[in-house]
Amino acid sequence: MRIHGLQHVAFEGPGHIEQWVADHGHVLTMTRLYAGDSLPDPADFDRLVIMGGPMNIYEDRDYPWLAGERAFLRRVIAAGKSAVGVCLGAQLLADALGSRVYAGRHKEIGWLPIRVTEAGGQSRLFQGLPTEPVVFHWHGDTFDVPKGAVHLAASEGCGSQAFLFENRILGLQFHLESTPDTVREILDHCGDELVGGPFIQSAEQIKAADPALFAANNQLLETLLNRLG
Repeated sequence: MRIHGLQHVAFEGPGHIEQWVADHGHVLTMTRLYAGDSLPDPADFDRLVIMGGPMNIYEDRDYPWLAGERAFLRRVIAAGKSAVGVCLGAQLLADALGSRVYAGRHKEIGWLPIRVTEAGGQSRLFQGLPTEPVVFHWHGDTFDVPKGAVHLAASEGCGSQAFLFENRILGLQFHLESTPDTVREILDHCGDELVGGPFIQSAEQIKAADPALFAANNQLLETLLNRLG
């Protein structure tokens, strides 16, 4: 499979997705939007992966490539491609599907549980998987679940954690791709966001998390990527 990734900042790369690609013999190419790379033709890939980033999806003044990315995602969806969006990527996919993206009531940062919805548990993606996994979060914005999509998961701090549209478009508000290195990177670059809140852990709490959480998150990610249409 030809996988293409969109990366918004240098410190939020594909993480464990890169390992999954290598293990399955797929091919990974990347557009580094922050570096001025051009967007590909949708015919040149089978699945698109849209990574996270600290920006809001409509901060066009500071990130002028965002407008072109939003238009590109609409083309990708119309072309019938498969896509996975992580955090900002999920928000961009929700926007491309006509949903509202806005500041959430709470920021969620750290290792926090999500709850798979009843519909999510019945879906092909989450069937037979843990119903309340602890996953890594780092987001302030959220989205309405797109019309026609399956609402897969929620959390105490954020009602829209994951959705599936037409069995081919997957939005994940959380970071299953996280590795110890990627978590260190985001702490180094965005640690000023750890200002306290009901769903914001300290840097010390994040660093002290059970290392087994990385393996569990990565395994969940691999299962979802393998099952996605």
